[in-house]
Amino acid sequence: MPPRGADAQEAGGVNRARAAPLRSWLFVPGDSERKQAKALLTRADALILDLEDSVDPAQLPAARARVAVLLTKRPAGPGPQLWVRVNAPSSSAFNEDLLSVCRFAMPDGLVLPKVSAAAEIVATVGRLAALDSTHGLPAGRTRLLALVTETPQGLLALPNYPELLARSPATVERLAGFTWGAEDLSAALGATAKRTEQGVFTPPFQHARTSCLLAAAALAVQAVDGVYTDFRDAAGLERELKEARRDGFSGKLAIHPDQVAAINAAFTPTEAERAHARRVIAAFAAAPGAGVASLDGQMLDRPHLLQAQRVLAAAEA
Repeated sequence: MPPRGADAQEAGGVNRARAAPLRSWLFVPGDSERKQAKALLTRADALILDLEDSVDPAQLPAARARVAVLLTKRPAGPGPQLWVRVNAPSSSAFNEDLLSVCRFAMPDGLVLPKVSAAAEIVATVGRLAALDSTHGLPAGRTRLLALVTETPQGLLALPNYPELLARSPATVERLAGFTWGAEDLSAALGATAKRTEQGVFTPPFQHARTSCLLAAAALAVQAVDGVYTDFRDAAGLERELKEARRDGFSGKLAIHPDQVAAINAAFTPTEAERAHARRVIAAFAAAPGAGVASLDGQMLDRPHLLQAQRVLAAAEA
């Protein structure tokens, strides 16, 4: 299991967090003490304390205050990492979110919604660096997960993000991953449905999902799959989890505590997968200096070795 909360900070900071992707990211309204208390008892790898869509604008000051208290007085011992979804960087609420939440205690990370340009991510990293300095924290202490498909502008610009962000090493170092969302994009497009009658995403949303996955891979950061909104549909969640794991996502957003166990299980390598990965690595070890190896009558090359190493790294985490 990935390091959680303060344990992650003590276990090696930024590099350790990157080596151990977070599987389950559970949204919790920032203004609900009851739901936060319940979420803290789950096995979610991270809680996303929400100051955006789940909070009525009139309750935003109270939500900021509540989140700040939770960050300051987080329970000791093992528990979920505490992340905060702030309002969009283009919104009037963004700066106040940062100042209110981070004035007394920094979260483990920020979730940045409705990103429309790579420059917004770079600018946010600059703000976080200043806050780290204010709190006397090591550079890169608070990570960043960017929602990169919620606006048409952001989705169109996404293929350029790897090249643009690579010009800012501090941004790449702090970036934990990319995730995607269909709800805000649907509203922006005026789409009447996001899925076909068979439950498959329609082409615009398939494109958003794939673009997020590819951009994350290009930057070697975590790709986190979007939410499955029907939290009562366990079979539908399982189906979507299998697709996400198959395609290369390493975690998933959750909107209900009941989704956490299935998400954790889906992104934890099985014993059979671990055993196969160990055999692949052993096959290459038995042929030092060779670019290929054989196992059970099949030829293996470097991509097979890299995937095996990835499986064991996830299992050890």
